[in-house]
Amino acid sequence: MQAALELERVTKRYGAFTAVDDLSFSARQGRILGFLGPNGAGKTSTLRMVLGLSEPTSGRLSVLGAPDGRSVRDRIGFLPEERGLYRRMTPVEAIVFLAGLKGLPAGEARKRARAMLEQQGLGEAQNRQIRQLSKGMAQKVQLIAAIAHEPELVILDEPFSGLDPVNQQALEAMIRGLAERGATVVFSTHVMQHAERLCEHVVLLAKGRKAFDGTVSEAKARAPRALVLEGSLEAADAGALPGVAEVTSQPLDSGHVRHSCALKPGASGQEALKAAFAQGLDIQRFELREPSLHDAFIVLTGESLDEEAAA
Repeated sequence: MQAALELERVTKRYGAFTAVDDLSFSARQGRILGFLGPNGAGKTSTLRMVLGLSEPTSGRLSVLGAPDGRSVRDRIGFLPEERGLYRRMTPVEAIVFLAGLKGLPAGEARKRARAMLEQQGLGEAQNRQIRQLSKGMAQKVQLIAAIAHEPELVILDEPFSGLDPVNQQALEAMIRGLAERGATVVFSTHVMQHAERLCEHVVLLAKGRKAFDGTVSEAKARAPRALVLEGSLEAADAGALPGVAEVTSQPLDSGHVRHSCALKPGASGQEALKAAFAQGLDIQRFELREPSLHDAFIVLTGESLDEEAAA
């Protein structure tokens, strides 16, 4: 399948500081790509180059067949991290105005605006001023404005920032809908749960460099599974169980201790659990935990993430 977006050895320097370092990846048509990393990893600098707002220091880009987004801007939808709508406009006016900048006639833009607002549960709010809407409602309006012209490539920079769980789920549904109609979606985030739910393909970025490029399942396979044991057993007892590589312990209010036992590659956890029971260790609760994308990110980059609360 043809790539809607390709980067080949792209580097961006600001003086002596390298924000993006030798970055290569591609996003296939009709797919959702998660562009992931902590704040300051180089995600926004990369997206600015894709959009043609900033020139790469070196390397090559292909955006819908063009060298950057400037010549194909009418085929791109963009939701910036820093939101901005004219607060005295109504949602319909804002959508018509921004879609008009992409070449959509006012009559068709107004028709689409009303239909999309109704679809997102904002029908009653379509004639209120933006300043009277909640943050979640305004963010939905801005996303609608970014996609009303039916772009082929949609770029979302930290789209879930500041939203409550209900609005996060609504936004996830909108993103899935974009891919279902054939658009390529690239969204940057530092919250791994969203990417785990939405994406098949992810690119992990740390300190401007690519740490991983592949499927979510491939990334998670790089992190160890864990056997979680709760009871009065000692950390040394947990660490001596077969297949256990490392133990992290946490005291509980009940007086017991929770031991998270990272398993060695290939270890199932069953042998460790059998051995624990055979030794008569005091275990009140156990769980075999599969790795999350967050776990994989830490293993692949050596960095931790300050994740927002997410649904």
